[in-house]
Amino acid sequence: MSNAIRIHRHPLSGHSHRVELFASLAGINFELVDVDLLKGEQKSPAFLALNPAGKVPVIEDGEHCVADSNAILIYLARKYATDWLPTDLVEEAEVQKFLSLAAGEIANGPAAARLVTVFGAPIDAERAAVIATRAFELLEEHLDGRDWLVGNRVSVADIAIYSYTARAPEGNVSLEPFPNIRALLARVEALPGFVPMQATKVGLAA
Repeated sequence: MSNAIRIHRHPLSGHSHRVELFASLAGINFELVDVDLLKGEQKSPAFLALNPAGKVPVIEDGEHCVADSNAILIYLARKYATDWLPTDLVEEAEVQKFLSLAAGEIANGPAAARLVTVFGAPIDAERAAVIATRAFELLEEHLDGRDWLVGNRVSVADIAIYSYTARAPEGNVSLEPFPNIRALLARVEALPGFVPMQATKVGLAA
């Protein structure tokens, strides 16, 4: 595939999925390169040359490598899909707030809870579930009367929180108490170019 960005990812990584999802929704030409985390490929010299942190995702865009899923979202939006980022200063700050939520409470909540059930990670699942519930309560309240997290159209903010929120039941975190969140997920899933994250039948999703 010519002139395509290369997305180095693991199919069960929500951080990887949010990059793949955004690239697909934004019509960005890309190819996927799977990294076998269980075999330690992320610690190989070849991968560490791309991302010294040894984590997925990382993208190659010509001579440029960009790591960290939220940083990649901003990079791709700035370069290829500026309509996914608001130009209003207050709305731009709102986007950054939700990127921080994705890197903070979402990562330490539903993402962490899912690491326990999917990968057997030695994480306090009860604490992760509490963090997840609090994060979802905040999102639910914010979404009351809104279709999207920021402004009146979809943005990178919605994509940043989508993957681990959609797969929260795999970590035994129910979405049933959060109709506004479930409606947001459905709106994202209805967008042209949507690609689902690989499902795992564990937790409440079993």
